[in-house]
Amino acid sequence: MVAEVVRESPEATTLVLFTGNDRLEYWPGHFLTVEPHEFPALERFIAYFEDIKGKKEPARAYSLSSAPHERSLAITIKEERFTPGVTRYPPLLSPLLVWDTLPGTRMVVTGFSGPYTLPPDIESRTDHLVHVCAGSGIVPNMSILKHALHLGMKVRHTLIYASRTWEDVIFRRQLEELAAAHAARLQIVHALSREKKPARSSSEIRQGRVTEEMIREFVPEPSAVEVFACGPGVTKYDREAARQTGLEPQPMFLDAVMTHLTSIGVPKERIHRESYG
Repeated sequence: MVAEVVRESPEATTLVLFTGNDRLEYWPGHFLTVEPHEFPALERFIAYFEDIKGKKEPARAYSLSSAPHERSLAITIKEERFTPGVTRYPPLLSPLLVWDTLPGTRMVVTGFSGPYTLPPDIESRTDHLVHVCAGSGIVPNMSILKHALHLGMKVRHTLIYASRTWEDVIFRRQLEELAAAHAARLQIVHALSREKKPARSSSEIRQGRVTEEMIREFVPEPSAVEVFACGPGVTKYDREAARQTGLEPQPMFLDAVMTHLTSIGVPKERIHRESYG
């Protein structure tokens, strides 16, 4: 049951879920899946999409923003938008979850799944975790951050977080509180691509996109860090569309970040990545 609905940004909402269990075992970074067929409001849209696609609408995956030590499960969803000429089909489930899900709503979720998780032996692998995220890519990393800081792991964290504007920063207040409570172990750098006058913050704020130079500045020992990178990447639909035009798909955030990390010398086996799109 949805116990609480929290607006995180103009396009993102956290659904706090009451399950009846005090503790559920999962790893920070895991996701849940939600089946769109369970929502009567989507019945006609699903029938239409399944007709034109010729296949069943799949379940959608949403990362947990809660951490294993917290009493409630929580998923944070950013509304997907339809962009003519770019988006193949109008988004189905995310607008409903972001805008039309109220406390008391009952829903079936399945999980826990996903390889984008904090390794249990992380303290023996590195003393510096670097998180490079864009938009709702912060969601699984928020779970990882809260978990590691709560347990007092002997690793420091650098979060490089790309957003369009200061208002678009998901978990802005929670991140500020974490940075204040763990000043010696957490450094936050916001890269704001469309903000000209961001509000004052204890975090470092840069204007523009995440660049190789920015990552190099905050990763002094590339061969020794462990990186968790999450954000929009080129999808199979992008590749299919590009093949039809005979062009290469334009790189997106995660593709550019992977290039930057390789360029500065972060070993491939030390990079954990999760894309969405």
